[in-house]
Parts: sequence; structure tokens; C-alpha cells
Amino acid sequence: MRKYKIGLFYNIIRGDEKLLIEAANKLNVSLDLINIDNLILKKDVFEANFDIALLRSVSSIKEKYVAFFLESLGIKTVNSFKIIQNCDDKFFISILLEKKGVPQPKFGLAFSLGEAKKLIEKLGGYPVVIKPTTGSWGRMLAKVNDEDSLEAIFEHKQYLSSPFQKALYIQKFIEKGGRDIRAFVFDGEVICAIYRNSNHWITNTARGGVASKCEVNPKLKKICFKASEAIGHGILAMDVFETKEGYLINEVNHTMEFKNSEKPTGVSISSAIINYCLKKIK
Repeated sequence: MRKYKIGLFYNIIRGDEKLLIEAANKLNVSLDLINIDNLILKKDVFEANFDIALLRSVSSIKEKYVAFFLESLGIKTVNSFKIIQNCDDKFFISILLEKKGVPQPKFGLAFSLGEAKKLIEKLGGYPVVIKPTTGSWGRMLAKVNDEDSLEAIFEHKQYLSSPFQKALYIQKFIEKGGRDIRAFVFDGEVICAIYRNSNHWITNTARGGVASKCEVNPKLKKICFKASEAIGHGILAMDVFETKEGYLINEVNHTMEFKNSEKPTGVSISSAIINYCLKKIK
């Protein structure tokens, strides 16, 4: 029987990638470790000695270019360029979820201070959260409690170099009781989930949130499936809020970290990713 090979594309070997390497060894799957920073993306230069590409770059910009290039050569990628493109912008995600009727916090986007004030009124008033449209690990988020804070944040953003900071993506603040849910969703199926517990309103584990097991129930499965369908099925991590009215999808991530989630859930997410790639090859 032919032994398949997975091309693991990275630019930093983190704890997550180490778990993937260990899982591949246990499953007797061959990995080709490919540093994205050492690539030349040119058809007559690039050589593919693998059956599928598992994209694990810290840089989503680099990952998009690699995915688009590999797919142009007829090579399958996990995740696909379409999914990476959809997930790389929080406003895009919100629009896609809205089109499918997936419950989420109220949101909008504005480019000027005056329009941002009007938008916040439409969202039901303060507090709100202002996020960069791109980014991860809970960075550059701001909880805005009043107009004075909004004006200060807007002024600061005008002096940041990134053009993405000039787009004011605003969500209604959701009181989540010190925790949210991170669900790991493979082609619409929730394979496991964690609670991220914190005394701070930002609960990302990268910001100190503590992971504990979350039992997966039918309602969580249903909303995650709908969100996966809206984004495009693949390997996704979804941040979910619990409210009195039910679950809300906050964000969807395409190259998630999982090293802090295997122990509390008892699920080898790394092995599931390797097996997912093998399934896509076959």
C-alpha cells in the first residue's frame, strides 16, 4: 500500500507543530517539513514531493499566497485558499455568517469618527468592542464604554501605519460571565471544545485564559455546523459566546492553535488533523 506524504508548511515550529510531527510519527505518516520563508513560488522552480499541503504559517498573508499558488498547480491544501481568505478578515466572516442567518453579536464597520458614533447608536449604544479586521491572539482589541474613549481610540488609530486600522470594525459588547467556548470544527463536525476562563473580558489563552473541557451538546453542534457551512467546510476553530438567548459565533479561525486544548479535552486534535489530511488525499 502506498504511503502518503503530507507537506507541512510553516515558518515557526511552535508547540502545535511539534504535536503534529509527533502525531504523524505515531500514525506512521510521512511529513515533509517546508519552511515558507525558504520558498520561491514559481511554477518551473517549485517541486512538490508531497500529496497534500497542510498550511501552518504564523503569517496569514504568506499562507494565502502559498495556498493560491499551490492550488494553481492542482495541489490540495488544508485549509483551502477560499477558507483562508474568508477567515482572514473579521468583517468578511461577519457578513458571511449574516447571509446564512448564523447568530452573532451585532456588528458594523465605519471609516470616520462621525459614522462610528452613528453605528454605535444603531448597535444599541455602549459598551462596544473595536477590533482590527485582521489579527489574532486577542491583540489590539478595545472595549469602548463611552464617546470619550471612542474619540481617543479613533485618534490613535489614525497614526498607526497599517491601513487595516483605519477600518473601524465594531461589535456590540457581550457580557459572557468570565468565559467563552473554543470549538474545534472539522467539515462542520465539532470534534471537541474547551471553555476559556478568565477574569478579564478577553479570554484568549494567549492572553492568560485557562482552558477546561466543554461538553459538546446538540445546540453547540448546530450553530457550529451552520457557521462552518457559511465559511466553507474545513479545519476551523470557532469562538462561541453563551447568552440567555443562546449561542453566538464571535470569530472563526483557519490556522488555530490547539496545544492547550488536547489535555483538557482528552482529544488528540493533532492526530485528527493528520487523519483529516489523509482523508482529503484519498
